[in-house]
Amino acid sequence: MKLAVLFPGAGYHVDKPLLYYAKDLAVSLGYEYISVEYGKLPDAIKGSKAKMQEAFLCALKNAMGLLSAVEWDKYGEITFISKSIGTAVAAETAHQLGLKTRNIYYTPVAETFSFPVQQGIAFHGTADGWVETPVLKKACEERGIPLYIAEGANHSLETEDILQNICLLSKIMRRTKAYLGGEAVKDGGGIL
Repeated sequence: MKLAVLFPGAGYHVDKPLLYYAKDLAVSLGYEYISVEYGKLPDAIKGSKAKMQEAFLCALKNAMGLLSAVEWDKYGEITFISKSIGTAVAAETAHQLGLKTRNIYYTPVAETFSFPVQQGIAFHGTADGWVETPVLKKACEERGIPLYIAEGANHSLETEDILQNICLLSKIMRRTKAYLGGEAVKDGGGIL
């Protein structure tokens, strides 16, 4: 059996495109899924270390409360699909639960890499105001995580051009599907 666990961002919930379609792809490939909910997080966390830490701790507490009851041993494969602050929550959740996971990191925040991240693939936009591209590239390279970069895309992996966003989403979901399907990442990341 396979399980996908979805970790949303602070304002990017599982009904938004990246997580919505990733969940659908996982289900189409035979995964069961769990969507983590964090409850109310602090507002305006961007740029505030204190609020980011508070949001992270609240999200982690709620994730651990939900996921501690899961019978992990019955799954032969566990994939965490995470977005933004959810990438940090996913990394620390796997660590605290002692799980070996595969990971899809959508727009990881810099703080994610202060936790023991596991294998996976990552996606980032060069106009992401939460983390600079060179910082994220270096963090992913050091950990052997292929990073796919969307030129001009923001923290939601979107631009001002709606049709370009649809094309970009399609490229991201193709990579997501291949990874969920167990295909080895051969290209090491690059420009989408």
